[in-house]
Amino acid sequence: MATLTVWRFPTVDGADNALDLLQRLQKQQLISITDAARVSWPDGRKKPKTKELGSLAGAGALGGTFWGLLFGLIFLVPLLGAAVGAAIGALTGSLRHVGIDEEFVDTVRTQVTPGTSALFVMSDNAVLDRVAEPFKETGASLLTTNLSDEEEARLRAAFGESPEHEQL
Repeated sequence: MATLTVWRFPTVDGADNALDLLQRLQKQQLISITDAARVSWPDGRKKPKTKELGSLAGAGALGGTFWGLLFGLIFLVPLLGAAVGAAIGALTGSLRHVGIDEEFVDTVRTQVTPGTSALFVMSDNAVLDRVAEPFKETGASLLTTNLSDEEEARLRAAFGESPEHEQL
């Protein structure tokens, strides 16, 4: 089962500083990262900076289209207002079919704010308690949504990857 994990850091550079930790945990086989992205939101900016990180060992499984859609829904929608309400409803519905519901989007939106940063990690086979402990020491807080095998297959199909594709 895939897991989309969001680690929120109380500082703008917290996510960047935690990348080495995430890579060490992957080398220890406590987590298998299939795709990742970073968000940093400097104070005084209307929207955050985002960067796709891939699998941290090569190309990511989902790519920029997925991350662009997710980040647009989380961070750009509040800036656009009601004028795009119908389109936003359709996007939210399509993500719900792949296990990312409106509650998850709202939670991330309210917690990743100016002055903070976050790591978004799509992973398989994470030993969550052994991964969570080192992240607590960084001041990170954890938001997670688990995807069923069916939801993961739909997500991969929607963003151009077959479920048979081998991951790291």
